[in-house]
Amino acid sequence: MQSVKTLAPVKSRREMKRQQQTKLWSGSSDSRLHPVLRTINGIFLILLSATMILPIWNSLVISLSGSLASMQPGLRFLPADFSLEGYRRVWTAMELWRPFLNNVIVTFAGTILHVLLCSMAGYTLIIQHFPFKKWLIGFLFVTMTVPSEAILIPLYIVNKELGLLNTLSALVLSGIVSGFSILLMASFFRSVPYEMQESARVDGAGDLRILFRLYLPLAASGIATVTLFEFVSRWNQFTPALMYISDSSKYTLQLALRSLIILSDATSGSEITTPNVRMAGVMIAMLPLLVIYPFVQRYFVQGLTAGAVKE
Repeated sequence: MQSVKTLAPVKSRREMKRQQQTKLWSGSSDSRLHPVLRTINGIFLILLSATMILPIWNSLVISLSGSLASMQPGLRFLPADFSLEGYRRVWTAMELWRPFLNNVIVTFAGTILHVLLCSMAGYTLIIQHFPFKKWLIGFLFVTMTVPSEAILIPLYIVNKELGLLNTLSALVLSGIVSGFSILLMASFFRSVPYEMQESARVDGAGDLRILFRLYLPLAASGIATVTLFEFVSRWNQFTPALMYISDSSKYTLQLALRSLIILSDATSGSEITTPNVRMAGVMIAMLPLLVIYPFVQRYFVQGLTAGAVKE
């Protein structure tokens, strides 16, 4: 009976948060705007969306065009001389499958470790009477103020001393934890009533069991948010790969696209890289993000708004 009384107010608070999220993302607050301003706002959003959608659509159309047709200048809306030659050539002849596989390994391994370690670190910040907790939180904020470019050389030296250069492990370990993700997970864990943790301790549960059986299932939105942020960041990771990897067999997608799009401009001879091949590489690099995002968008929006609402 006691557990039922404890969960009831939690459900009501979540219902209130859900109502606030629905109101925020449905745009109901715009109802007070003048119709003219709403029309201008809609036109502005359409133009803003077009600046992002048109380049992607143009790249898709060029990638589906034949070699000669893709070399024609100008913006296209439909493929000319439809062909999948660009995809076949970039995937097999130019072996884009190898950087794609490296990217998958680095992204999945790095994201799983990042979410796991940041969740464990975030859990420690919600433990009452944890020693030096305020100092640790202050230190995490300090780490967020240091730009990553300022520590590139020290990180390179550390990886070199550890023998991690030209290995995928260097890319997996790069950014394995971050102050932002730790504080974000801690904010989601704080939304779980502390009395539930005390009840679990009375039943004999340890910290690991409380974290994995209690907090992580109740903080699914937070995990989805951190996972999406980290997945996108690691999939598009460029600077660490450029610093640590020089062996072409260890290239990730971003380095392979750099070689495909930029360096091929300087080559000459009979073997040229046509625009449909380049755009096919770009579309292959974008495909996983375009496929995954619709499935996690709901958790992503819930996670952002849940972290923003104060109780």
